[in-house]
Amino acid sequence: MTTDDGRPVESVQSLQRGLAVIRAFDADHPRMTLAEVARQTGLTRATARRFLHTLVSLGYTATDGREFWLRPRVLDLGYAYLSSSTLPDIATPHLKAFTDRVHESSSVSVLDGADIVYVARVPTRRIMAVAISVGTRFPAYATSMGRVLLAGLEPSDLDRVLAEMTFERLTPRTVSSAAQLRAELDVVRERGWALVDQELELGLRSMAAPVRDPRGRTIAAANVSVSAGQRDAEDDVERLLPELLEATRQIEHDLRMAGM
Repeated sequence: MTTDDGRPVESVQSLQRGLAVIRAFDADHPRMTLAEVARQTGLTRATARRFLHTLVSLGYTATDGREFWLRPRVLDLGYAYLSSSTLPDIATPHLKAFTDRVHESSSVSVLDGADIVYVARVPTRRIMAVAISVGTRFPAYATSMGRVLLAGLEPSDLDRVLAEMTFERLTPRTVSSAAQLRAELDVVRERGWALVDQELELGLRSMAAPVRDPRGRTIAAANVSVSAGQRDAEDDVERLLPELLEATRQIEHDLRMAGM
C-alpha cells in the first residue's frame, strides 16, 4: 500500500529527507550552501535548513555559517553495513589471492537501486581517472559488475530498476538505452559473465562474474579491471576468465560454509 505521492505507508518522510540531504554531498559537491542543498534535494530552504542543522547537532555535518560539509561520522552509517555483513570479510582474501595470481585489480560489489556499490577491493595500480575504494558507486548499466547483477534480477525487479535509470554516454562506447542494455543482459545470462570494454571510461576494460547463494540467486559480483590498451579483449578473456570464475567459486563456497 502506498500514499498519494507513491511512498509506502510505513515510510517516514523526515528520515527520507534527512538521508537525501546526506546523499546530496558527493565528489562534485563536497561543500554546499543552504540554497545549493535545497536545489540538490528539491527541498524548500526552510526544510533543508532544519535537516542541515539537525545533522550538525548530531555530528554528521559541519558548517562555517555559510557552507555545509560532511563530517567523518557519516562513515559510521556505511560501517554498520560492512560490519553486519560477512561478504567483504569472506571475499577479500580470495580477491587478494586472485590479484596476486593475475597482477590486476579486483573488486566485489552489490546492487543498490540503479548503481553498484563496492564492498571489497584489492587494487594493484590505478588505471582509472577516479580513485575506487569501498563505498564507491557507479551506474550499473556501464559496468561489468552492474551487468552481472542486473542480469540476475527477476524480470519485474529489472523493469523497476531500468525505469529508474538515466542513460548517459560516459564514452562513445557506452550503451545509451534500455533496449541496448537488455540485449547486453541477454548475452550475460547466456554465457554467465560480463565483459565491458571502455564504456565506463576510455582505456578501461573489465570482466565480471556473479557470486550466487545456494539457491542460485545472484547476491554480488566480482570483477577484474585491466588497461584496454595492453591486449585484445579476447586475450584478456582467455587469460583472466578462468581465474575469475575460480575466485567466485571459492567465495561462494565460503559463504555457504558461513551460512549465508
